[in-house]
Amino acid sequence: MRRITRIATAGIASAALALSVTACGGDNKSDAGSDSNEDKAAIAYDIGGRGDQSFNDAAFAGLDKAVKDFGIKGTEAEPSEGEGDPDKVQRLTSLARAGNNPVIGVGFAYAPAIAEVAPKFPDTTFGLIDDTSKTGKNIANLVFNEEQGSYLAGVAAAKVTKSNTVGFIGGVETPLIKKFEAGFVQGVKDTNKNVNVKVQYLTQPPDFGGFSKPDLGKAAAQGQIDAGADVIYAAAGLAGSGSIEAAAKADKWAIGVDSDQYNQAGLAAYKDSILTSVTKNVSGAVYNLIKSVQDGKPQSGEVRYGLQDDGVGLALSNPAFTEMTDVIAAVDQAKADIIAGKIDVKTAP
Repeated sequence: MRRITRIATAGIASAALALSVTACGGDNKSDAGSDSNEDKAAIAYDIGGRGDQSFNDAAFAGLDKAVKDFGIKGTEAEPSEGEGDPDKVQRLTSLARAGNNPVIGVGFAYAPAIAEVAPKFPDTTFGLIDDTSKTGKNIANLVFNEEQGSYLAGVAAAKVTKSNTVGFIGGVETPLIKKFEAGFVQGVKDTNKNVNVKVQYLTQPPDFGGFSKPDLGKAAAQGQIDAGADVIYAAAGLAGSGSIEAAAKADKWAIGVDSDQYNQAGLAAYKDSILTSVTKNVSGAVYNLIKSVQDGKPQSGEVRYGLQDDGVGLALSNPAFTEMTDVIAAVDQAKADIIAGKIDVKTAP
């Protein structure tokens, strides 16, 4: 079996992409590996890869900023469809052997692979985003209080709905995505207990296609709209773009996730329907980890981002949203109460 893994080497003065075709089990070295004295950092993408307008693109933004600020080489590694842990082990091993430091796995799916590879490269820092189950001296667990940002989205949804029905779409029913659901539903109900929240997951593990198939998100959103929902919040990676499309075409509100999706070029046709987005500062987490390595003080252990440090939040890019002064006031009050400990946001439904 063969797979194509895209390796992008980004120098401070170059945005060229290098393509590498590798066989499963073989070496997979980036172009940067030929210069062992050059500082390098790498990210291995989650399901959907770069171009998802969401989670992976946020990680790339952090790498790109680090490349420009520190003059390092940046390497990107794409997943292959339907891959297993051995593929991820091979990918991370190749990136570490090529001299990249740190090597960052974008998503909880990399946890088993990082746990296997990190001990073999004790001088390399490994970043693991969205997972704390696998730890080690050279592993930085970059995690977020997704439920807090989702709570704010719930407040906004409850304030803007006219049908008293809103929807939540999760890509895959995992503990991580259940955090998004829990916060959103609590935010809705705390704001208006009479609002009905329709919840749907696109796939169940071990099928992770719910993070990568826009048609599934589109169909789920259309179903919720047909059932009366006029605000749809999707935490579904690339599949979420389908839900945004469906909401826009039905003249309903969509709430984006991870990145500020109002400003994503790939969603420009639907931006006026993107009320806001629940942002996770994945780009900042990636950048900060790379910077820590550059500073000679690499991060290790749990590194958590929440509302108090703008690690999560609500985007304010859509002027239509910021002009809703009563909605903004309710969101701001909820944010202040969460930070002050007056509101305890659940992490499970």
